[in-house]
Amino acid sequence: MARYQIPEDPRKSKRKDSPDKRPRRLRQDAPNGGQEPTPWRWLGLGLVVTVISIGLALALVNSLLARPPLEAAPIEPTLIILTAPPSPIPSPTSPLPTPSPIPTFTPIPTPDTAVAPPEITVGFYAQVANTDGFGINLRGGPSTSNAQITVVDEGSLVLVIGGPEPDEANNRLWWQIQLDDGTEGWSVGEFLVPAAGP
Repeated sequence: MARYQIPEDPRKSKRKDSPDKRPRRLRQDAPNGGQEPTPWRWLGLGLVVTVISIGLALALVNSLLARPPLEAAPIEPTLIILTAPPSPIPSPTSPLPTPSPIPTFTPIPTPDTAVAPPEITVGFYAQVANTDGFGINLRGGPSTSNAQITVVDEGSLVLVIGGPEPDEANNRLWWQIQLDDGTEGWSVGEFLVPAAGP
């Protein structure tokens, strides 16, 4: 009856001096005692190719350097002659200067703010209204995205100093107003009604 043997693990490397490895055979008929011959033929061919390549590169560089420079066409300068216009003939001056008329001062009429205008007008007063007692937000610019400065109570009298500025996003008109204490800001026109001044 045959005995079972566990086969060797093929992953384990064999030692170099194991008897299974065959030594490399050397040619016994080589003239230098079995060593590989030096490839003189290939070395010589490589040397010839290198010399030819260097010669071609030098010839190309010499041909590029030996080319004459390109001739540029001469540029003729353009002459610009500036001539001054003829000077006017001086007119005789009078010995005394002509008096100039004195401008008259026309005073700008002051608007009568004691009477309410038919609609909100710059330079007249307006009153905060239609806010259900909440008042209006006074803002730093003509848009709800501007910072709020203060809240103006309903019934307050304000001076309109600028506007109107349209707010196309909300379809509103904004007016710049001034409070009694000098605070200035912007308010929506729908919460202002024309009013007589103090």
